[in-house]
Amino acid sequence: MRNLKTTPKKTTNQKEIKMVKSVELRTAQADFSATFAAFKDANDQRLAEIEAKQSADILLTEKVDRLNTALDQQTSKIERLAIKTAQPHIGESPQNCEAKTAWSSYIRTGDVQALSALNSLEGKALTAGVGAEGGYVAPAETESRIDRALVEASPFRTIATTRSIGAVSFKKPISIGGAASGWAGETSARPETTAPQMDLLDFPTGELYAMPAATQILLDDGVADVDQWLADEVRDVFAAQETAAFTSGDGINKPSGLLNYTAVANASHTWGNVGYIATGAAGAFASSAPIDALIDLIYAPQARYRSGASFVMNRRTVGALRKFKDADGNYIWQPTAAAGQPSSLLGYPLVEIEDMPDIDADSTSIAFGDFRRGYLIVDRQGVRVLRDPYSAKPYVLFYTTKRVGGGIQDFSAIKLLKFAVS
Repeated sequence: MRNLKTTPKKTTNQKEIKMVKSVELRTAQADFSATFAAFKDANDQRLAEIEAKQSADILLTEKVDRLNTALDQQTSKIERLAIKTAQPHIGESPQNCEAKTAWSSYIRTGDVQALSALNSLEGKALTAGVGAEGGYVAPAETESRIDRALVEASPFRTIATTRSIGAVSFKKPISIGGAASGWAGETSARPETTAPQMDLLDFPTGELYAMPAATQILLDDGVADVDQWLADEVRDVFAAQETAAFTSGDGINKPSGLLNYTAVANASHTWGNVGYIATGAAGAFASSAPIDALIDLIYAPQARYRSGASFVMNRRTVGALRKFKDADGNYIWQPTAAAGQPSSLLGYPLVEIEDMPDIDADSTSIAFGDFRRGYLIVDRQGVRVLRDPYSAKPYVLFYTTKRVGGGIQDFSAIKLLKFAVS
């Protein structure tokens, strides 16, 4: 009888996957460089025509706008590829495997017994005393996947400070004025200092929820990673809701947004308000020296905040600023020099947040400052999931909740640009 030699099936390892992603990233960067070069050439022609004839050819203007839009799309693609390329492969311990098996059994079949066998995954009620609204706390790996997905999709989390808490709110004492101090000799008397002025900031969390639906075919597929499916499904919903709240939330059952605080002229700024710089024109930059307002905005925060500062605005505002040049003829917007890093404006990182308002009369469409010092995001530990196979047959719903809060923690760290005369 002839022996048959079997050839082992070739599998794609993590190294090969990362190499493929790296090639895709380099290709995307090359495409971006070519588009940016074409954009600068076209915009230089447009500016030359405006200077010579007080107007530019409409076809040339449309070309600049098309290239501008293409740069937005290519920038987003590079950011996504950079994050995926940098994500590490995480190994699993036996305990994690056991927890994952129990959790997977619950997600796929609704088997509560598997969860009850693990002390770390005991059933808990989402709302105290209302069993019908109960759910189960997701294992740490599932929560970690959702958190990583949120960082990928939520630009605000990349610049703000994030703190995990175990309560429904976080209270932070703040020294506004600071304690008095002075100099004295070795044997000189020390006069009594005044007590510092204190304030207590409260950051309550609100419940963020999503309800992705799955087919039973997906759940029965033993190869499908249900944890990753759940993280992917809630990612965009969670990110969109929380980014909108971090930007302009009213603080009622949600974070208090950056633009929800009273904006006052920076010259009369006081604690509890956000200072702004005016552009000098309603709904636009000043016609003469438009960049001056941006420079004033940069120097509005104290020097200790500028080293870690960033610009924040939406992509339409970025598109407008991308056409500006400084007095030396250099573009004030520059593409990123490294994958995964933001582009820059006047030498400072620029982060695009779509929930920032468009340029309009009296709009505060641009923010600048050290957001890591200025804005605090609080995440209550624990993502809870309720499996519901009854409400939308033949689909299975997964009511997923996460508690998130946020607000400004240092009112001197962030300044706004107001498109107004004063």
